[in-house]
Amino acid sequence: MPMPPHNRRASRAAVAVLGAAGLIALAAAPAAFADEPAPELVVGGIEPIDGLKPGNTFDLPVTVANKGTGAAKKVWVDYAVTRGLDFTEVPSNCWTQHIRPYDEMPERWTVVCEFEQAVEPGVVYTPDTPLRVKALDRALNDELRLRVGTDDPVADDNGSPPVAGTAPAVKLVESQAGEEGSARVVDVPVTSVNTADFQVTGAALKGSVGETVPMKVEFTNAGPAWVMPKPGDRPVSVVITPPAGTSVVKTAAFCQAKGAAYRCGMRQPALNEGGRETYTFQLKIDKRLAQAKGSVALSTEARPFDPDKTNDKADITLEVTGGGPTSSPGSTPSGSGGSGGSGGSSGSGNSTGSADGSSSTGASLAETGSSAPAVTGVAAAAVVTGAGMLAIARRRRAES
Repeated sequence: MPMPPHNRRASRAAVAVLGAAGLIALAAAPAAFADEPAPELVVGGIEPIDGLKPGNTFDLPVTVANKGTGAAKKVWVDYAVTRGLDFTEVPSNCWTQHIRPYDEMPERWTVVCEFEQAVEPGVVYTPDTPLRVKALDRALNDELRLRVGTDDPVADDNGSPPVAGTAPAVKLVESQAGEEGSARVVDVPVTSVNTADFQVTGAALKGSVGETVPMKVEFTNAGPAWVMPKPGDRPVSVVITPPAGTSVVKTAAFCQAKGAAYRCGMRQPALNEGGRETYTFQLKIDKRLAQAKGSVALSTEARPFDPDKTNDKADITLEVTGGGPTSSPGSTPSGSGGSGGSGGSSGSGNSTGSADGSSSTGASLAETGSSAPAVTGVAAAAVVTGAGMLAIARRRRAES
């Protein structure tokens, strides 16, 4: 989820400075040091938020509690929201950062607030003025992450420079009605009433027998909402059927052959409002067939956010120029599984779903910051939209 991952360069530098002398000093520390009462901070107070409309705002009545045996002398509370949400005002004892998408983590905004005050064991606290969040025009399925700790968080290397807030500073006060949380990190779904129009665009091909021609078709999210797949959702894919009488010489990235058709996945940015994925094949025209036609279509999993089904399928037409006899499309096999038609990919890239609708593992929002190696063919397709959903669960285990 969208909290800043730990600064890896800072961590390595700290280990290097510690060195052997530091390790000896730690080993020589008295046993009483290890037995010193320690704080155990937890955060809570937020339930799942549903039914928002773009433009709505809501407050975050966060609670902070200490389940340990010793007081925390200073605490930080982190807030993070995915790209359909934003913070309206940021207090002066907090800083904010916009973090670009990377690895399998989506774009997000974070706010880190510093509270220079003690948090005593057995007491529930809450900020005296809650942060307020706004649902943007692109809001649909979003997520809020809360985290509390005693260590000063570092800015994310992949984000913009942190900016200090300008609203009046906030402080923690004892909560009379707030419930004690149970974890250091809490993820909360935030859903809005909105739509996203997934659509495909076909192609009109033209060439002579024996010629190799490009076939370029597209998937587009015309918005207005962006789409972050929920855990357990089957990712959308694009099914491309080349015209009869052709054979595939080169397959598009993220696509895998399934009989005479190709099932294609996409990268997460394609699911942003206005996002698109282009699939470019190279087809050889093997023979002249009457009314040869293929298609590009969205897969058939449920998409309740997309009520317009009229643009879910488009034709791929083929006009064969030059002389020669014309055969019936059904008289011979189409030959669409020719050389290059085994599902090999013509490109590679970081992606977030699978060509055949399956999911791959990955640390979607984990704090490791590790990147998957570049892959091609079916391997490239195996890291498209579905990976983000399994990765969310894995990430949560890693950061709990």
